[in-house]
Amino acid sequence: MSPRLLLHPVQLFRRFASSIAYLPTLAAASYGLLGLAILLSTTLDVGFPDGLEAWMPPLPDGARGLLTALLGGMVSLMVFSFSMVMSILSQAGGHFSHKLVFGLIGERRHQRVLGHYLGTILLLLLLLMAPDDARGWMAPAVYLACVLVVHCLGLFVYFIHNASQSVQIDAVIRDLHDATLRAMQHQQARQRGERWRFMDARPLPRAPCHEIRMHREGYVQGADLAAMANLAARVNGRLHLSFRFGDYLIEGAPLAVLEAEEAPDAAWEAALQECLVRLDGESVNEHYVHGMTQLMEVALKALSPGINDPGTARLCLHRLTDLLRHHLAWQPPNALLDAQQRLRVSWPLEGVDGLLHRLFVPLLHYGGDDQSVLLGLLKALKALSLEADGTRLTALQAMAERVVARLDSVSRHAMDRAFVGERLTRGRHRLALPRELPSIPREGGDAQ
Repeated sequence: MSPRLLLHPVQLFRRFASSIAYLPTLAAASYGLLGLAILLSTTLDVGFPDGLEAWMPPLPDGARGLLTALLGGMVSLMVFSFSMVMSILSQAGGHFSHKLVFGLIGERRHQRVLGHYLGTILLLLLLLMAPDDARGWMAPAVYLACVLVVHCLGLFVYFIHNASQSVQIDAVIRDLHDATLRAMQHQQARQRGERWRFMDARPLPRAPCHEIRMHREGYVQGADLAAMANLAARVNGRLHLSFRFGDYLIEGAPLAVLEAEEAPDAAWEAALQECLVRLDGESVNEHYVHGMTQLMEVALKALSPGINDPGTARLCLHRLTDLLRHHLAWQPPNALLDAQQRLRVSWPLEGVDGLLHRLFVPLLHYGGDDQSVLLGLLKALKALSLEADGTRLTALQAMAERVVARLDSVSRHAMDRAFVGERLTRGRHRLALPRELPSIPREGGDAQ
């Protein structure tokens, strides 16, 4: 991408708003403006409004020493808070997925605490710049600084409590599930209306066609599809995206095919590139499928030999089942029409078979020797079958057959096979499952 696009205001703001420095910068700037206003009042000797001066406390003795002590305490408090949090998060990264570590420290509530810490320190620094005989609003500013430091002490307790609670497995799984569900519901609300359509057979571009390639590598998490439709309407064409959202595209990779009479100019291609949402790594808010894959990765971490916690894997599987149920109950669109019902933008979707393969096959592979994990997978497929039909039900049936085959291979004892057989057809579902596992002939004793 050209340097002009890299410095585009919209792209810069998106990167800034999605970074951990967003709220701390806003908070620190607000406190800094307050401190500058107080300094200005001391320089201009601005007095208090009539009737208010009698209520204002005098400047305390040793105000500069008090501010210096408060500043040193705030720096120590901030260092201690975040050293403890980094220790907690490093342990969380070892037990869960490392993708979650930045998400935990980057939560808005944690950013607000960090912003309040930084803002209080900045305000104290600015107040220390005032002369010893400062007048104006300096006296109430010193008392305000004391109140803010006491508030930071309360935030310290809140921050440590929240950080320790946020890395508990139940809280991690619940927050990830809720964030994924909110992103899915937001996309459903955004892609609702007659203009958004799902087409079984994605329309193929017809000649004349013009291929558009990526100007810069990155993860394309989403796009402003409405803006793309407007761009396609400007050239009276149809735009067919060549990738799935969430893919990593290298520079020069096929981005889209424009079906139009004339080739687009450089300005049109630059505007199209600006419609893409590029973020470093995976963003659940921009592409809710990432939330499902992160839940699967937490389950895989729990199944690793170093942790060996199949109970956590089952908890993730329960949340995955709920998210997949919402996904099956809604058919995402793959085409956007204009007001005259003419196709303007189309994009590929990942089918249910691909999504099941991405989420369930790793669990089947790493948890294939654990009967409880396999039965959990089978129970999830049964529940999902009640929401599916057609090709979706066929995909669930194929995955269920793989799970049953794995159960048959790992359940070598007669007791295990009887236990599994009782659960094959238990509950309501629409899958074609065997009523029981075939018995294993005895060879000189119990089968092992």
